[in-house]
Order: sequence, then structure tokens, then C-alpha cells
Amino acid sequence: MSESLVVYYDRSCPLCVAEMETLKAADPQSRLTLVDCSAPQFDDPAARSAGVSVDQMLAALHVRDPSGNWYRGVEAFAQIYTLLGIRSIAKWLNYGWLRPWLDRLYPVVARHRQVLSRMGLTRLFAALVGWHARRAVARNCTLQGCDVPPQAASTRSTQEPRE
Repeated sequence: MSESLVVYYDRSCPLCVAEMETLKAADPQSRLTLVDCSAPQFDDPAARSAGVSVDQMLAALHVRDPSGNWYRGVEAFAQIYTLLGIRSIAKWLNYGWLRPWLDRLYPVVARHRQVLSRMGLTRLFAALVGWHARRAVARNCTLQGCDVPPQAASTRSTQEPRE
């Protein structure tokens, strides 16, 4: 597993923004670099040299590790959640028997992400991911120590997700 990841996501999508901001908040060591690939003048030399187009990035989440390896879709999410120690979600994303189903479902969700955002799933999704992320931060801070304020790391991790 990589020590850092560059995450290429669609900042024009409220669902994408909610998830990425929630994950970035669970990243006290700043291992994620978020890159908005929906910006009008977006150009990334690493993506260009790897043959990864903006259209491909807008169709599915992409991440790049420091070695130049690219991951897309469910595998990209698995890399992120594993890196951040959000084991509860990473485990589901990495289950061998579940993965083919997730790989089939993800393009449908990605294609309809704007509609799903308008349906209100953004808040529900952010609350769910946030709850798991806060638990992971609290667990990691307890094990390793970190710069997250104690209230954010410990008391928030025991609260139920807010709506």
C-alpha cells in the first residue's frame, strides 16, 4: 500500500465533494492530494503521459500513487480507504466475492452522481463515511498519536452520524 495518493475527482459533483472533503478531514497526515479534474483548464502531465484523459477521470474516480500506478473506480476507493485506515469500508470494497458486483454498480452510480446528489444522498453519504472516518482517526490516533484535536479524534468518533 502506498504512503500517499493523488486523487482526481469531479469537484462539480456535490456527492464527490462531500466524500472527498470527509476523507480529507480524516487525513491528519495529509496523505491525500485532491485534484479537481472538472476545472475548465485542467491539465495534468502525469495523467497525460499515462494516457489517462479528462473524460476518463470524469467518468470514474482515479488515483495515482507515488510509483506512478493508476487505480480507477472501486479499486481507487479501496486504495483511499485502506490508506486512511478506514477498515470498515475498505474491507467491503476489497471482498473478493463482492468486488465484481461493486465493479458493475460503480459505473451506474458514477454516471448518475449528479442526480443522486439532487436526491439528497450527499448528506446521508457524508454522514455515513464521516462516522467511519472519525472512528478510524480516533483508532489511529490512539495507536500512533497524531495532530488531530482530542475532541475531533475521540468524542466525535463515538457519536452517531448527524443528518
